[in-house]
Amino acid sequence: MKAIVNVFLKAGVLDSQGKAVHHALNSLQFGNVEDVRVGKQIILKLNETDKEKAMSDVTKMCEDLLANTVIEDYTIELV
Repeated sequence: MKAIVNVFLKAGVLDSQGKAVHHALNSLQFGNVEDVRVGKQIILKLNETDKEKAMSDVTKMCEDLLANTVIEDYTIELV
């Protein structure tokens, strides 16, 4: 089973990397982009067949290591 974890800054947290990308896109004449938020994607290959256990384990991984839950949110997709 695979877990796809998307980590992104919470709304209201300044995304300086997103601002830099937005500025660069405008410089390249992509003026129709209103805003950019940059995050990260983590793909985990799990040795687990129980979806509930996998979700529980990956949630713990996110809370303990993969996301800074003070300033970041995350989503988990099991495939």
